[in-house]
Amino acid sequence: MSSGTESLDPADPVGYFLEDLTYHGKTDRTKRSYERVLRRFEAFVADRRGTNGGAGGGDGKANATAQATHRDCMAFVHSLRGDLAESTVATYAAYLHRYYTYMTQVGAFESNPMTLVMEEMDESVDKDPARREIDVPAMRAFLDRVRHPLHRAVIVTLLKTGMRVGELCNLDLRDVSMPDSPAASAYELGRRPTLESRPDSLYVTGDARVGEELNGEIRSAANKRKRETVIPIDDELERVLTAWLAVRPDAVSPAEPLFVGTSGSWGERLDPQTVRHIVEEYARDHGWYRTGGGASENVTPHYFRHFFTTHLRDRTGDRGVVKYLRGDVAEDIIDTYTHNWGDQVRATYEAHIYRLL
Repeated sequence: MSSGTESLDPADPVGYFLEDLTYHGKTDRTKRSYERVLRRFEAFVADRRGTNGGAGGGDGKANATAQATHRDCMAFVHSLRGDLAESTVATYAAYLHRYYTYMTQVGAFESNPMTLVMEEMDESVDKDPARREIDVPAMRAFLDRVRHPLHRAVIVTLLKTGMRVGELCNLDLRDVSMPDSPAASAYELGRRPTLESRPDSLYVTGDARVGEELNGEIRSAANKRKRETVIPIDDELERVLTAWLAVRPDAVSPAEPLFVGTSGSWGERLDPQTVRHIVEEYARDHGWYRTGGGASENVTPHYFRHFFTTHLRDRTGDRGVVKYLRGDVAEDIIDTYTHNWGDQVRATYEAHIYRLL
């Protein structure tokens, strides 16, 4: 994207942006996705302002996005809820945010009205919240009640890796290296060059962004890591992933997601909303979730990240390794652990990761 500040006043800002997508090498599929969302927003704002009949000019429909305020953006996002899944709403919002970011950078617009909206939509987590304290034996008892292969694999993966729910949803088979697992003969696992020298591990990319194509699929969830991370797979996680892959439905997506639906969304990539629902149902049944309970009381996918951080940090005393596994460290620190992955990351992880099964 250009970072210039030239003053532009295109008659059709959406058309201008779509044309630039072509110049940047975006696929026709990506352009169609952007156009569908942006034209819908354009019509929404024009109708909201009573300018739907125009075409170009200061009061026309084609200029609606240039005149939109953050309240217009909030109203549009709100209008999508109920008709669309939350993951789709997030995708639409990300398209708008990227559109306004670009048009601001090239000087066509003065500001990005989606900035505030995205800040409100982003998961806001207290950096040091008071949370329910659960010890390892209690978590074992909780897991003992989770028997569905998909649900068990999802929850154990979250607990053993500390990854975010969106990062879990974005995992593909190519991101999973388990060369000694029976699943390796049934699937093409771990097809990333990075994993060739790091068997029994998961690759969590830093490149997944909402609305952008990755491995042949438009993603509806983002990875918030500063850079890619490789997380060891211990024998317990390998066991539940192998059990899941033994019954995993054929994937709809050519990206071959690791986790796909087994009910109404048969074969489709799991989305964060579904994962949150899975965890909520088990936590509620276990007495660990109450409507209105909040972060201090309820066990959610994000709580599993807290559990991972707390217990592994206490066991290792090594904040650096834990921050690397969480994907929270700066690039120079990541490089240090990447170059010494076997000695520092795997050795520390395998020596101290808690047993859950």
